[in-house]
Amino acid sequence: MRNGVKATVIGGVCVTLLGGAGYGVYNFASATSGDGGAGGAAAVKTGPPDDSEVKEATGAFFAAWEKGDAATAASYTNYPEAAQELMTAYGDAAHIGEVRITPGRATGDTVPFTVTAAVSYHGTSHPLTYRSTLTVVRGETSHRALVDWQPSVVHPRLRKGDTLTTGESAAPEIEAVDRYGKVLTRRKYPSLGPLLDELRRRYGDKTGGRPGVELVIRHQAAADGSQAADTTLLTLVKGKAGKLPTTLSASAQAAAETAVMKYPESSVVAVKPSTGEILAIANNRRDAFDAALLGERAPGSTMKIISAATLIDSGLTTANGPAPCPPDAMSEGQTFHNLKGLAPDGHATLADSFARSCNTAFIKFADEVKVDSLTREAEDRFGLGRNNWQIGVPSFDGRVPAAGGPDTAAALIGQGQVQMSPLNMASVTATAMTGAFRQPVVVPLKLDGREPARARGLSPGTVRQLRAMMNRTARSGTAAGVMAGLSGDVGAKTGSAEVDGEARSDSWFAGYRNDAAAAALVQDGGHGIDAAGPIVASVLRNAG
Repeated sequence: MRNGVKATVIGGVCVTLLGGAGYGVYNFASATSGDGGAGGAAAVKTGPPDDSEVKEATGAFFAAWEKGDAATAASYTNYPEAAQELMTAYGDAAHIGEVRITPGRATGDTVPFTVTAAVSYHGTSHPLTYRSTLTVVRGETSHRALVDWQPSVVHPRLRKGDTLTTGESAAPEIEAVDRYGKVLTRRKYPSLGPLLDELRRRYGDKTGGRPGVELVIRHQAAADGSQAADTTLLTLVKGKAGKLPTTLSASAQAAAETAVMKYPESSVVAVKPSTGEILAIANNRRDAFDAALLGERAPGSTMKIISAATLIDSGLTTANGPAPCPPDAMSEGQTFHNLKGLAPDGHATLADSFARSCNTAFIKFADEVKVDSLTREAEDRFGLGRNNWQIGVPSFDGRVPAAGGPDTAAALIGQGQVQMSPLNMASVTATAMTGAFRQPVVVPLKLDGREPARARGLSPGTVRQLRAMMNRTARSGTAAGVMAGLSGDVGAKTGSAEVDGEARSDSWFAGYRNDAAAAALVQDGGHGIDAAGPIVASVLRNAG
């Protein structure tokens, strides 16, 4: 039951079972004794819990938690079954005891608190201290004040489906080093945490290390059966770390970490176009999801890099050929518009419309483009959408389905069913710059003999035209504002993508400078130059 209250009738008397809680008895007792006010019925409390209820509910919950009584603690939550399962694991599988909880000052129905405890395993004990918060809500049917159950109540890094366990680590620790041998730690590069966990899971037993004893978060398996790496919270007995080489650049990574921290819900990836080596991966997200490698979002006008290549390779136009920019365009009964304030240009070339990011210029080609043309270009030339990348950790490889109707037009401007990650768009940018698709990697292929994905790449003529258009965009087009000041060979493409149900568009930006290419996504970030652009410019400034 969601509210944690069970009731039964014995001999005509209503008895409320509260797992020893004692809460809620007042209403029933006063109703039978006539103390409940007019008509002898107890008043049922509604609305948010008041201060005294918050204090009482949290006090009882904390007291049971400190005693290690998972069942009683769970009875003070609105999801007692889920709460009991995790809180039982807290004491049993995770071996956490000697719990002391210190509540902080409540803000309305939210209470911060500090947990001090000890993790003890096979004669070894280690102190554990952390902070978390909880919220008190009113039960939907019991009307009691209850702790709103979230796994993060038990530990702030726990998410739905996670559990805690202590024991010998599943894989030895690793000492990941960048391309120049500099050690990469989660303390210095926080957003690398999930990546380092995954690298350890995959390569820990290949680097000569020895397992230790750890308290870890064990994550729920994904729908496809894949298992994310454990997240280490505490090391009781150190193992021996093995050295793992990566393609990352500490300087580029530092710049990426700093850049994403300026924009919530942001992600960026930088690659080395001449080799495909990944130089930086950074995320700043509340949910800790690695959107840089695994995100699936409409890429907006950054998709026009692939679309422009498709138009050129299909013989429909050239960079200096016609691509008029009307105020609106219709395809399959759906009307498409440009960004507000963009003046129409009936004599525009493809280079003009690309640099100004004119949507309608691309939509006008929708009836001439074959249904699968964009899909074939993405797969055969840019190596996308085949689910065969072997970068060294899990990644999303892009999706450009061959969808007919208005989705063909939408796909040309990076909307509809097209989905990309920053990694995908960084790779697209690198391919446009060099003409060769080189599957990105974060761990050298020779370490475990992985076979990279392959694609034909682009013809020299198409590359020359794409580079000219991207350079113009960076120097005098929509990307000029953020690319200004970057020396060397530069190119860029801005993008914004509308997402159903969200007030603002996603901000996208892809660019290159010398032998570095990067792409960034800021969800709900607005136009490409508003958020994603400054992130990419900052990374390129420090990566090449």
